[in-house]
Amino acid sequence: MNAGQVGVRVCLLALVVGTSMVQRAFAQAPLAWPDVRARFEAANPTLKADQLAVEESKATEITAFLRPNPQCGLTFDQIGNTVSSSDIQANAFSAATLIGNCSYLHERQHKRELRRDSAQGATVVAASSHVNLDRTLTFTLRSAFVQVLAAKAALTLARDNLTFYDQVLTISQNRFQAGHIAQIDLNRLQLQRVQLESAVETADVNVRTAKIQLLMLLNDRTPIDQFDVTGPFNFAEAMPALDDLRRQAIDTRPDLRAAVQAVDQATVTHRLAIANGSADPTFAVDGGFPTISQAWQSYAPPLREYAGVSVGIPIRIFDRNQGEKLRTQLDITRNERLVDTARAQVFNDVDSAYATLVSAINLLRPYRDRYLAQSTQVRDIVTQSYQRGGAALLDFLQAEQDYRVVQLNYITLVGSYLTAAAQLNEAVGQEVIP
Repeated sequence: MNAGQVGVRVCLLALVVGTSMVQRAFAQAPLAWPDVRARFEAANPTLKADQLAVEESKATEITAFLRPNPQCGLTFDQIGNTVSSSDIQANAFSAATLIGNCSYLHERQHKRELRRDSAQGATVVAASSHVNLDRTLTFTLRSAFVQVLAAKAALTLARDNLTFYDQVLTISQNRFQAGHIAQIDLNRLQLQRVQLESAVETADVNVRTAKIQLLMLLNDRTPIDQFDVTGPFNFAEAMPALDDLRRQAIDTRPDLRAAVQAVDQATVTHRLAIANGSADPTFAVDGGFPTISQAWQSYAPPLREYAGVSVGIPIRIFDRNQGEKLRTQLDITRNERLVDTARAQVFNDVDSAYATLVSAINLLRPYRDRYLAQSTQVRDIVTQSYQRGGAALLDFLQAEQDYRVVQLNYITLVGSYLTAAAQLNEAVGQEVIP
């Protein structure tokens, strides 16, 4: 090998090492759940769009509280020839009069204030609905976060199983070369490795798919290989009392709060409908200036200038806003029924999530106390016995399969527990299970 080839190889090696260092430098540190939650609330497009809806509702409060605009107009009247004397030149504007008028609608019975209160009630409901959307989307986010943790745990288990099996396979090859096992047994061991390789590939795909789902919720374009999350993947037996959870849910659930606020808004809207059934007077003033024609012709109007006032009051004989009064009264009753429905839904959600979480804990407890240790112990004993010729190949393969099933079931149950905990947090409306 000449000096030029050595230099090229050194350059290529430096490039590979430099690229690896750059990738590690730009790779993000694993995100914990609080970091994921903060990024979600800052970047999720659905939440941001719904927040704009709340701002739009606030803008309607300005419109609702505006006063009516005054109406003003100018009239140039009495255009025509009124001159009969032959010595005065005919002129179409000899008797013209300029008239100005302004009118203003006076709203009675606090219509403007009631419109503002109704609009403010709509904003309060929209804000509570936004918090409720955050609550439901947070459950989706937490489920995706747990799915990544579960997929990572399954991938770690699959890789550990493959590493352990390769060690057994190496020992078996040595035993075959020493004549302790037959070729058919070695072939069966080697074929069994295909399932473990497939499990590793499937687990790796599951991790990448779960990360893609989580990145979509975060509206993040970070490459999958540079994105990771971390967090405790275990369960705790401590559980709050069900009655306490129910009381907390009644106090904090934003959808129930929005239903109660909708009743208040409907009550204000009904008062506004009653006020809209009243008559609002229109006050007007006007002024006339016939003197503009006197400047052109020798025509003397009866009054050089004049002013007048008027009041117009609509007579509410047929239309007294009866339909809106009845509709808004019925809307109050409807929203009260929706409050009862929302309250029943709160109890249903809390009770269902609590039962699911208790069931997950009951299933996990024997795994932690017995099954995990037993499966590991059985696999190790049978493996050692098989390596020494004291156990059959089928016994070893069965013990290995039982170990994988128990360990994978435990990972699945932990994931179910964490998802159930997130569901209970959603049902209560706040984080009661970390």
